[in-house]
Amino acid sequence: MLAAATMIMGGCNGNTNNQRHQTMSSISEETVGRTVQAIMDKYPQADSALVQKGIAQAAALWKEEDGTEAEFGQFAVESYAATPEERKVLFDKLSSALETFYGTSNQVAVKMQSPLHLTGPEPTEIDYILGAFDPYSHLSDDLFANKAAFITIINFPFYTLEEKDSLGKDWTRLEWAYARMGDVFTTRVPASVKAEYSRVLSASENYISSYNIMMGHLLTDDGRRLFPEDMVLLSHWNLRDELKSNYADIPDANEKQEMIFQVMLRIVDQSIPKEVVNNPDYDWAPYSNRTWKDGKEVQAHPETDIRYSHILNTFHVEEQIDVYSPQLPTGIARNFEEGMEVSAADIEELFVRLVSSDEVKAVAGIIRERLGRELRPYDIWYDGFKNRSTMPEDRLTEMTRKKYPDAQAFADDMPRMLRALGFPAKDARYIADRIVVEPARGSGHAWGAQGRWEPARLRTRIGDKGMDYKGYNIAVHEFGHNVEQTLDLYDIDYYMLNGVPNTAYTEALAFIFQKRDLQLLGFDHAIDDNTTLDIFWGAYEIMGVALTDMYTWQWMYAHPKATASELRDAVNGIAKDVWNKYYAPVLGSPDCPLLAVYSHMVNSPMYLPNYPFGHIIEYQLENHLAGVKNRKEFASEIRRIYTLGRLTPQIWMQKAVGSGVSVDPLLEAVGRIVRK
Repeated sequence: MLAAATMIMGGCNGNTNNQRHQTMSSISEETVGRTVQAIMDKYPQADSALVQKGIAQAAALWKEEDGTEAEFGQFAVESYAATPEERKVLFDKLSSALETFYGTSNQVAVKMQSPLHLTGPEPTEIDYILGAFDPYSHLSDDLFANKAAFITIINFPFYTLEEKDSLGKDWTRLEWAYARMGDVFTTRVPASVKAEYSRVLSASENYISSYNIMMGHLLTDDGRRLFPEDMVLLSHWNLRDELKSNYADIPDANEKQEMIFQVMLRIVDQSIPKEVVNNPDYDWAPYSNRTWKDGKEVQAHPETDIRYSHILNTFHVEEQIDVYSPQLPTGIARNFEEGMEVSAADIEELFVRLVSSDEVKAVAGIIRERLGRELRPYDIWYDGFKNRSTMPEDRLTEMTRKKYPDAQAFADDMPRMLRALGFPAKDARYIADRIVVEPARGSGHAWGAQGRWEPARLRTRIGDKGMDYKGYNIAVHEFGHNVEQTLDLYDIDYYMLNGVPNTAYTEALAFIFQKRDLQLLGFDHAIDDNTTLDIFWGAYEIMGVALTDMYTWQWMYAHPKATASELRDAVNGIAKDVWNKYYAPVLGSPDCPLLAVYSHMVNSPMYLPNYPFGHIIEYQLENHLAGVKNRKEFASEIRRIYTLGRLTPQIWMQKAVGSGVSVDPLLEAVGRIVRK
């Protein structure tokens, strides 16, 4: 939600020729020309192209209530920082102000949403209302009203993605920081629209965070219970991870997988009875879809389209934002070209290249041989390439519950975990001291700081008996996020460069940590062929999910008046189409809609492409890190790479590992493995 709010505040429009922005602006082209000339006359040494860019962009956002054309011209000339020294002073003051605004707003959001995110008393109506409050909603309006935004635009104009990728190769760190300052004020989305966006996202998050399946109340059609009575699994994360855990040699493993698969299908098509969600009062047979209460069969009611109503609500707010983003006039364009800084077409091309590759069929053959059976749709989550797949999960859970009875125990162990990865003791303590661990109501997440005085937050689910292995594995993943969030905020040279190019890059480090979860428990760990195959198969799985999400948003823009029921049918159809094209030839079961089960489709609009993009980056980073000599050098490289800051994706990767983002290294590595 925080990232989304920031994304809305800073759009991606630097073109003043767009008709919509011309109608919003009260400044003529003639006034722009006269103003540019006045600045050049006063400061002949100024960069005329840069002056033109800044004045044109400021004029495109200047409204009648901001002043007359004459007042615009006078303001622009007076606000121009003429010398490098003046520009640097202005930049430093703006950076400090933005860190204060973002950091304090982040603290408000953390506090207001704590009752919704953390364990404790059940949230009340006022908690949901306050949790939906967006402290960012009026910030942009206020800074335009007091002209701070216009001063920023005039002196630090916006560069397009194409310009950043071409010019940025030769920019200094300060020039990059100036360019990122230019990303802050590029649209004027009304505060009311931002507040509505926050409310809609909060409602979706609340729906997802309480979407628990009572596994002990699931029945086979012959009345058997396969899962422990007290097992409660959040959809989709915990359901998926429980399915993965049943690749180990344990009783009823495959039958449990089949039942979870059936539950997922019911969620996707919304035939799941709404009474059984997060409710232990009912027994449910997901195959026959029959329900019982107090031992008597009762008639339940399907969810029908609740899931898809939340998606549609988000879409309609994006439509409102579209009006104020003429150069990136859809949520799709803003998500990819602005948020990810990679075009949707380029992302799709990367994903299709991998999911349609011959290497997929070859790896599927290895999995089929290991399982000794024909593959099923849920084998997209095959977990046998991980070392832990041979260890019963109950043994691992016994270890993690003993080691981490509560959130504080995990927090206390973070310095040791970092030392185990090669960080010097001083650095390990420095990083761990800037991370707070809290018990999550949902599956958990990492919430980064925005000001260099507040901590990053690791939210993780911890049961009454302590942290089970699934929770530990997720917590280590979130720990990787927190390490990134700490290094590239506290150790960055310019605040405006804090962060990573997009969320795929933080997912990459989270994956790197997660794959070392057993190492952090004291087991041997090595990046070998199995690790490569695991990354590849994980990328194959999530790319289909991401494509389903992307095509869903394309469908909504093509059918803006669709109902939630129509969207439900469309999403199921899209998931089936993607499955039939890239998955049924490998896993069978034509017309399977499983790819639409991920909860991100509901509460994190268009976030899913970041995961497979992250897998691609993860492999390139793992391949690079495999060349280090020891753990100390491993940690040193992590620190170097994750203090590069928010460059564009391709330039960041070039500086990190010496080559751009590509699936080719992963495909080539898998090809070598399967040919052995």
